[in-house]
Amino acid sequence: MTLTLESTDLKVQLMLSDAWFTVCGLNDLTPGRGVAALLPDGRQVAVFRDRAGRLYGIDNRDPFGGAAVLSRGLTGTHQGRPFVASPLLKQRFDLETGHCLDDPSVSVPTYRVRTRVA
Repeated sequence: MTLTLESTDLKVQLMLSDAWFTVCGLNDLTPGRGVAALLPDGRQVAVFRDRAGRLYGIDNRDPFGGAAVLSRGLTGTHQGRPFVASPLLKQRFDLETGHCLDDPSVSVPTYRVRTRVA
């Protein structure tokens, strides 16, 4: 019997300092869209699942506008790099590195992401 990802009870976890923190179930993530999650220290993270099933975690705060909105941005690729475009001023942030593709002096924190069976 083969189980698909959608039929398992996989949880999405982020590495915070020195421990893994469960954010949501894998089924809560729609490919190509982001969700926001509140971390224990009060910060917000934007978690994304791309159409190939890869997971990304970046800070949810747009450093240009100051609002926690990156989870609502549009995802895409530029020169093979996955990004999210902020819904505010449309700056694009690399989902793997957090670097702004439109202003190299700006970046957002990123998080290691994994899935685990609950």
